[in-house]
Parts: sequence; structure tokens; C-alpha cells
Amino acid sequence: MITVVGSANVDIVAEADVFPNQGETVRGSSFQTTPGGKGANQAVACARLGEEVQLIGTVGSDLFSETIIKNLKEQLVDTTYVEQVSGPSGVAVILLTAGDNRIISIPGANHSLTVERINAARDVFRNSTIVMLQLEIPTEVVWCVLHICKEFQVPVIMDPAPATSFCHDFLPYIRYVTPNETECQQIFGTSMEEAIKQYPNKLLVTLGKEGVRYHDGKQQIHIPAVEAHVVDTTGAGDTFNGALAAQLHRQKSLFQALQFATVAAALSVEKFGAQGGMPTNKEVQAKLT
Repeated sequence: MITVVGSANVDIVAEADVFPNQGETVRGSSFQTTPGGKGANQAVACARLGEEVQLIGTVGSDLFSETIIKNLKEQLVDTTYVEQVSGPSGVAVILLTAGDNRIISIPGANHSLTVERINAARDVFRNSTIVMLQLEIPTEVVWCVLHICKEFQVPVIMDPAPATSFCHDFLPYIRYVTPNETECQQIFGTSMEEAIKQYPNKLLVTLGKEGVRYHDGKQQIHIPAVEAHVVDTTGAGDTFNGALAAQLHRQKSLFQALQFATVAAALSVEKFGAQGGMPTNKEVQAKLT
């Protein structure tokens, strides 16, 4: 069982030919609402790849909550530990243009996840093979998960987004940390090459269309991305993380897991929506061969 602790949102997506400048209004070409949130996205990515996965998170009492939970169940994510609380659900406002995006994340109910609920789910962590974390939930909850996972010796994959919420004291508790290149610079304050050398086989830096880089303790390893027809990059990083967890759960080597995850992320950008393009195991395997 893979357990994801994190956010569940509705993404409000507006598409235009160009991003507006400050004070400028531009005409958009489309508007949609889709399921999102880094926690929910990563859980769905695992489920699409055939893994048994559960999400621990919180939704609000608004209409969005019904959409979030219904979608998770349809994607075969276990929602036993998704709690509904009074107030608004989390929302991400996404501006999309030419395959690029800019995102404003509004936590809503995601910040109502509590340490008490995490402690009540200790047996869930005890029985998990991998736990996935992001930073769109309260920091005290992140710490609680990390301490429980260390106690039960369960490996943690952390997507350190938003990077401003990352604490260097997390590192001894994390098995893998997966920033993109910008987040790597923000967190470690040095070049990517120097950072990955300091954290061999732990710091895995995603580079979008350039793939991923890490250090294996002897040398820097670059796994290039496969070519993709980019429609929407939203959720590509979450697909990468979900695929990485799925492959490690299957006891693949780190190199093999990263190859698989890089292909999965590339496939995900070819369709609209954070979850819309997340591939199946069969689709990734076909691209790998």
C-alpha cells in the first residue's frame, strides 16, 4: 500500500494566448474546472499505474468537496481518511498559455488537516510500503508524518512544493526529495550539480523536458525525457512522483524507477488537466520499449 498525505483541490483553469502583464486584461480562450491538489494528483497517478493507494487529506463543505471525493473514488483511490470539514475546499487558480502555467494555490480545507488525525492513523503508516508528502498542508502535520514514518522505517518521498515551506531539518527523515530546478536553487542556494553531489541517491532534480538528474555517489546521472506534444504541463511533477513511488513499491532500482517516472511525466503533458493525462502502466511500458 502507498499512502499519500496531502492536498486535494479543484483546479480552476483559464487559458489564453499570452499571460497578462500587471494591470492588463487579456481575452481568454477557454475555462474549465478539473480535480487537482498535489496530494490528490499523486494518489491518482499511483492508482492509474495499478497501485493500491490511499489519501489522507481534508476537503470542505462546499460543492467542490463532492467533486473531489467523487473523482478520487472513480480513480480507485481509497478515501477512507479524507475528512470533510466546515468551510471551503482547497482551490488552485491556474493560468495556462502555450503549454506553460502559472498557479495560485488557496489552501482552504487542506490546512485543517491535524496532527491528531495523523496520530489516529498510525496503523496506516505502519502498513505502508511508501509514504508520499508535499508541502500544501500544515508544517506540524508534515513533521508528525515524518516522525511516525521514521519510527516504522517507512521510506518517504517528498515533493518540496511550495519550496518556501521546506525545512532543511526534514532531510534526515526523507528517503527521496524531488524538487524541480528552480525549487532546488531556492532550497539549497547552490548549483544543481553541487546540490545533488551533496545528497547522492536522495536529491532527484526534475528538469521538465530535459528529464531528471541525480548523483549516484560516484557520478552525476542524467536521464533524458522522451519527446512529447505539450498540451498542458500542470500535474507533470505529480505524475513523476506517483510513478516513482509505484516503481519503488515494485522494488525497481532507483535508475529504473526514474526512467519510468520520466516517461510517465512526458505522457502526462499531452492531455489537458493535472490528472487528465496521467498514464496507465501499459501506456508507459509501451513508450519505454
